[in-house]
Formats: sequence, C-alpha cells, structure tokens
Amino acid sequence: MRKPVVFAVTGYKNSGKTWLAEKLVSRLTGEGYRVAVIKHDGHDFEPDVPETDSYRHRKAGAFGNAVFSRNRYMVTRTWPDEDSPADSFMAAEKLMEFFPDADIILLEGLKHTSYPKYVCRYPEESPDPEAAYQAILRLIED
Repeated sequence: MRKPVVFAVTGYKNSGKTWLAEKLVSRLTGEGYRVAVIKHDGHDFEPDVPETDSYRHRKAGAFGNAVFSRNRYMVTRTWPDEDSPADSFMAAEKLMEFFPDADIILLEGLKHTSYPKYVCRYPEESPDPEAAYQAILRLIED
C-alpha cells in the first residue's frame, strides 16, 4: 500500500489556513482524491458539544469516547501522560495512522513541520489556492 501525500497549510492565526484547506479539499475531492485533514490547535479545545452523551461521558471522567453510526465514526481521547507526544509534529504523525486509505493528508497549522507546505500570510497577501493545488499535484506526480 502506498503512503498518502502529506502537505501542510501553515500560517499565523487568522491568516487564511482553514479557508485555503477548505478550497483544497473541495477541489481535490471533486477530482476523486480521498483527502483527510489533521488540524493542530495551539490551545486545548472542547471536543464535544455540551449536553451530548459523549460530552457527559467525558465530563464524568472517561479518557476516551467513540461515537458511531452507519456512515461515520468519531473518536476522541485524552493523551495519557506516558504516551503524550512531545510536540505537535509527533501527534500529527500518530494521527496519520488513522488514514491509511487517504490519497492526500492535509495538515492545518504546524508552522515548523518539515513536510512540504504553503504558508498563508493574510492580510499581507491573500492565500493562493491554485499555487497550493499545483504544489500538491507535483507531490502526487513524484
């Protein structure tokens, strides 16, 4: 099985990363590629909607939770101290294992990653979806 192409969309907060990732996902999936996105959040985040069952389970003390239906599943878990990745790059590497069937994995954030990347610099310049798309195509061809 071949490995997915990994490409990062990086930049500072409010620089257009999510907007660009959304444009790339839409275009790439429209062309038949299977795309997964791993987003780094520099702060902690609330993984569940308040008052849902999964939220209540986590608040009761569960370190992990899975919700599934016929069409999708979602897993959230707290990194145990002994397994907690030392940095966000290691976390992204671990999470990529969840998407072995992806053609492309987009990383959102991770400014210091060694993966090929497009750096968003808004408001100094607007993100260029075509430039990022062409960079991804070059990686696919290689």
